[in-house]
This record gives sequence, structure tokens and C-alpha cells, in this order.
Amino acid sequence: MRMLPKLPWVALALLAAGPVFAQDATTPAPEAVAEAVSAINSGDTAWMLTSSLLVLFMTVPGLALFYGGLVRSKNMLSVLMQCTIIASVVMVLYVLYGYSVSFGGGTSPFWGGFGKVFLAGVTPDSVSGTIPELVFVAFQMTFAAITPALIVGAFAERMKFSAVILFSILWVTIVYFPIAHMAWDAAGLYFNWGAMDFAGGTVVHINAGIAALVGALIIGPRIGYKKEIMAPHSMTLTMVGASILWVGWFGFNAGSALSAGGVASLAMMNTFVATAGAVVGWSVLEAMLRGKASMLGAASGAVAGLVAVTPAAGFVGPVGAIVLGLIASACCYFFVDVVKEHFGYDDSLDVFGVHGVGGIVGAILTGVFASSSLGGVGYAEGVTMGMQVITQVKAVCVTIGWCAVMSFILYKLVDMIIGLRVAPEIEREGLDLAEHGERAYVY
Repeated sequence: MRMLPKLPWVALALLAAGPVFAQDATTPAPEAVAEAVSAINSGDTAWMLTSSLLVLFMTVPGLALFYGGLVRSKNMLSVLMQCTIIASVVMVLYVLYGYSVSFGGGTSPFWGGFGKVFLAGVTPDSVSGTIPELVFVAFQMTFAAITPALIVGAFAERMKFSAVILFSILWVTIVYFPIAHMAWDAAGLYFNWGAMDFAGGTVVHINAGIAALVGALIIGPRIGYKKEIMAPHSMTLTMVGASILWVGWFGFNAGSALSAGGVASLAMMNTFVATAGAVVGWSVLEAMLRGKASMLGAASGAVAGLVAVTPAAGFVGPVGAIVLGLIASACCYFFVDVVKEHFGYDDSLDVFGVHGVGGIVGAILTGVFASSSLGGVGYAEGVTMGMQVITQVKAVCVTIGWCAVMSFILYKLVDMIIGLRVAPEIEREGLDLAEHGERAYVY
């Protein structure tokens, strides 16, 4: 706690040092620039530019509308505002230090260091693979922007706007950036284990799902939970949001190939069919167990399939992706419909039940369906299915442990500083008017 007053001064010092970092970067010779430009593939670059925009489209407006339709009308704008501001704040942080902590070029298995703070050394001429490094930065930045926004669905309709923002800043810094380094950087812990996480099963979905569950348990249920009707106020908007998520997810998954080639095409096909399989699976389960297939169920199934195929998209075959979607939808349905009801926790928009559970199922089963005997791309030399599954489980367990412990600490810290929950009268009135001074709808 004593360190907190010094943080603004540290930030100012880093800002002042930004030009120094830029000046220290070695100016490339003309021949080096020409060589770098020749290494850039225009087709890959165009696809990655498009993928970055698609992932942003997932967040604003996709996720915002999906969540917004699921809450009561008096809290619609609060969810839209939270998604928008979180994404914006994280983009700024990513440029300041997030990219460096994730991909800074250090040798630590846990974090990338400060070598690229303020994007030091990243210029229009620097290259990452066959694309400009700035494009790679932008693409990874959109992943960082959506992940903490996913968490807000767990405590929607009852957490202070200021607390949401402060928690997101701390969480993305201490949880997301290090896990991204571990999974995707060449020096990272999971990467060197040989863990398969094509587009963020551990980094995005398990991370967000576990943080969401911890938050729902700490903050507690909404006033009137299980006593009052808390049905979604607009399934139409939820369907629109889910559809945007599905479209944007092609940037998420196929873009993670970092090129416009065969791997991207495999990831794109798998994103189609795993999602379709999950929608069918969830709807059939609802029809069998409840007598009717609902639009909410179909939208939930779509997201469950998208989540589950995220770590597997570039590793499994299309038939394996369909089976993965069917299994994931059944597991998520069970957690949403049975486990949550049994334990009585209020994960408002089922972030853990869909993202957490779907991410765990997808990450572990990637180790199964990646087998060449099941139509996947196969494993590294000398690795068997059992060995790969064990590696997947290790990465999942480390992610769950780190995220759960640190999220608990961060929620408690934010509660001590500014408080997590709005006052009961504000919760009853709705967060739109109390927190933002406006309404989503004028009757």
C-alpha cells in the first residue's frame, strides 16, 4: 500500500524517458531497410491488418451488444461503457508496456522484460515474420483489449465503474501480459513445454473465466437473485452481438496463423464447423431436457464452440473440430444449467460457465484431436498423445492457479481502495443513470 502514491511519479518518469528509448534505438542502414521491406509479404500483411480489425469488431460492438442484451434495460449502457473503456485503456497500456512485458525479447519464461517499453525499437521498418512488427503489435493489442472486457459479464449490474477500470488495469498487467508471454513468446514457459494454444485458450478464455468466477464469488449475487425476474432485456441485441462475435472470431483464430496460407485456411474452416456443431449440440440438449430450443441457448452454444476451438483452430482437423464443439457445448451446458444452479453463485452472464469451462475443455482436448490419426496436424517428434495431453493439463493448471490467486488479491485490493460494489439503492435504480447519467432507452 505504501508504494501506491509513488506510481504516478514512476509513470511520469517513464513518459519522460520515452523519447530517450526511441533515440537509443539503432537507426537501420539503407540496405537493412531494403532487406526488411523485401521480407514483408503484402498478402500476409493485408490479412493481418484485416484480422486486427475483426478482433476489435468482436469487442466493440460485438461483445458489448452480446452482454448488453443479456442484462436488464436499466443496466444496458453500463455494460456498453465498460467494454468500450476497458478496451481503450488496455490499448494505451499495451503500447506503454504491455507489448514489452508480453513480447519484449527477454529470456525469462515468465515475462518479456522492459526492452520494448513505449515500443522502443519498433518502427515502420521493423519486421515480425512476414509482416511489419507494428501490425503484429496491433493484432496482439486487440487480444489484450477484449480479454478483461470478457470478465465484466460475471459481475454485471452491481460493480462500480471506477472499480471495474482499476481492476482491469491491474489484472491485465499482472495476469494477462505474463500469461501471454508464457504461451506465445519463444522464451515462454508453456511455449517451451510444447503446449498447444493456437489463439488463446489459456491466455484469453481460461484467464477471463477464472477471474470472472473469483469476482462473482467475492462480490456476491445481485439483489433479488433467484427471487426476481432477471431475464435478458433484448435477445435481439444478444443475437446481433453473438453473430458479430462469430464473424470477428475469424480474425481471432485464422489471424493467429500470422499469415494468409494453409494454416489460416484450416483455422477458418474449424471456426466455422466447431461453432456450428456447438450450436446444434446445445439446441438439441435444450430440446431434449427442456422441451424447447431457445435463442439464448443457440447464442450460448455458438460462443462455447468458438471458445473451445480457439486453442485448437490450427491443430485439429474439421471433423475433430465438430466433435470438439459438440463436447464443449455439452460441458458448458452442464455447468450453466446444473453446477451454477446447485452452488447458487451469480455469474451474471455465465462467463465462467462458457469461457472458463469451454476454454479448459478446448485446451485439454486440443492434445487429443491434434493427433494425425484423428485428422489433426500431429505432434512434435517423439511426442505421444498422452504426453501432449499432460502438457496441456500442466498449462491449464498453471493458468488457473496464477489467475485465481492474483485475481483474488486484486479484487481485495480494489475493494480496499475504492470499494467494489455500488450501494443497494444504486443497484435497484440501475447503473445507467447512477454511474453514467443517461438511459439506453427513452420511453
